[in-house]
Amino acid sequence: MEKQLKYKRILLKLSGEALAGEKKMGLDIPTITEICKSIKKCSDAGAQIGIVVGGGNYWRGRSSDTMDRVRADHIGMLATAMNALAVADVLEGLGCEVRVQTAIDMKQIAEPYIRQKTLRHFEKGRIVIFGCGTGSPFFSTDSAAALRAAEINADILLKATMVDGIYDKDPHKYADAVKYETLSHHEILVHSLKVMDSAAAAMCSDNKTPILVFDLSRPDNIYDAVMGEKVGTVVS
Repeated sequence: MEKQLKYKRILLKLSGEALAGEKKMGLDIPTITEICKSIKKCSDAGAQIGIVVGGGNYWRGRSSDTMDRVRADHIGMLATAMNALAVADVLEGLGCEVRVQTAIDMKQIAEPYIRQKTLRHFEKGRIVIFGCGTGSPFFSTDSAAALRAAEINADILLKATMVDGIYDKDPHKYADAVKYETLSHHEILVHSLKVMDSAAAAMCSDNKTPILVFDLSRPDNIYDAVMGEKVGTVVS
């Protein structure tokens, strides 16, 4: 029996580090291609897909003690625009129709973010990639993902990480870390679980946006998640 979509409209958050693969910095096209193949499978199955990309493979402005925070965040936004264009290029090479929208006006290379345009692209089967975060300093790309998920009325926010869900403590450091299968938004905030920054978590809670945190080391987890397979931790 053919699989059925569990989530019709999704917001996928990809970290910049995920796009770097083993290189840890810059872009690793084979890694991006495997991620994009899974995204294409979701699109082919009928999912409407928005993607927010981070910029950590190029720039982590918060680690700078000397640079002005606003300027550092602006540099980070430009890094996410580069990543958005790279992901778009790979998806287009796989046969997907894609639009890049940015929260900072750079009309020579991308559309400005306009909600109604985004929804129209979805209706036409296009994947939309959002660059430049929220367009404002002091907000992370997690906050941008939570904001865009609410604006486009996404059925779920898929947060692709390098861990297979949410744990009570860092599983890379503690062998006795316990994985949660399900959580509430309230528990995320009360226990300060490091799923995303507190502003993003609060925005998801306020807008009742479910979150699924899963492992991207197996890119097909994106497709499995959209189809309702049991991967990662669900926050609702």
